Amino acid sequence: MSDVSRRSFLRAGAAAGLTVAAGPTVGTVAAQETGTQTFDGWLDTVDNYDGVVDARGKASVLVEVGTNANGGAFGFGPAAVQVDPGTTVRWVWTGEGGVHNVAAADGSFASELLSEKGETFEYVADAEGVVKYACEPHAAMGMKGVVVVGEVPGVEASNVAGSTENDPAAVYGDWFDTVDNFAGTVDRRGEDVVTVEVGATGNGGAFGFEPAAVQVDPGTTVRWEWTGQGGYHNVVASDGSFASDMSGDAGYAFEYVATERGVVKYACEPHAAMGMKGALLVGDAAPAGLPPVSGAQLLGGGLLAAAFSPLALWVFLTLHGTRDGGSGGRVYYPHGADGSAWNDTSPDDSRSV
Repeated sequence: MSDVSRRSFLRAGAAAGLTVAAGPTVGTVAAQETGTQTFDGWLDTVDNYDGVVDARGKASVLVEVGTNANGGAFGFGPAAVQVDPGTTVRWVWTGEGGVHNVAAADGSFASELLSEKGETFEYVADAEGVVKYACEPHAAMGMKGVVVVGEVPGVEASNVAGSTENDPAAVYGDWFDTVDNFAGTVDRRGEDVVTVEVGATGNGGAFGFEPAAVQVDPGTTVRWEWTGQGGYHNVVASDGSFASDMSGDAGYAFEYVATERGVVKYACEPHAAMGMKGALLVGDAAPAGLPPVSGAQLLGGGLLAAAFSPLALWVFLTLHGTRDGGSGGRVYYPHGADGSAWNDTSPDDSRSV
């Protein structure tokens, strides 16, 4: 979309009551001392906003475009996020809700109008203050968001995403302590299928799950899709309830139906010690009295040791067994149904899709 056509679209939207450019935008710290928790009314009509997600300390932050909100797939998720100056904010399209864009209220940035799943737009948040933005076609419906950059008086961020009102430490223990792309729990309840990228940017390379933590309804299909970056990855539940094959191919996928309420922790075995871990929060809230459990306890010493070096990984696989998966590399089958640590299963009995 050209600059001229975008400006024409914005003017037309404003004439119809679209208020993308209304109110203060990237203000000074002094100007944000009052009214910042609701951002001067900017998020008053945004029904998926219930707090500012604290993503400070992260090099990059993911915001989904077209999440379930405001009467359809008309939300940004999370709607409000706080980051450090210099953080890259990456908006990723879900492919739901039709055509969306991301346009700053002050005109400092704007994406094209996009509809395809997986489309992205990035912005580096440099100046401290509050950045307000919206989807121009759906702003009047409540498809608006905020990026809080740096320390802004009056803004009290939490580690909460969506409507999950749990402290991550209480929900996940120390599982995410070393995961640098964890920015809170993305609320994807109300969706039948939720996609998580395998090999997303994080933890010093393409060693992340994105989003790292996601909340879903019981019965939701969680689909992990490989980006083809970062070498070979797999997806293995910490309790052994599911495991994918190992793959390095872009487009490879693995699905799991989350039926039981609670927290499901998982990791990529070769890169777990680097921080390539994730979690599913299934249901409305974490189980009462959920005890913190360490990553080392959940994954076991052998697996984490294997992740430290190629030599250790080779020793680990030699001890526990491997199977040649042909041109796709080795195929790993952890946690057999008989309780053994590894299950040498025929490739025909694949858990991939």
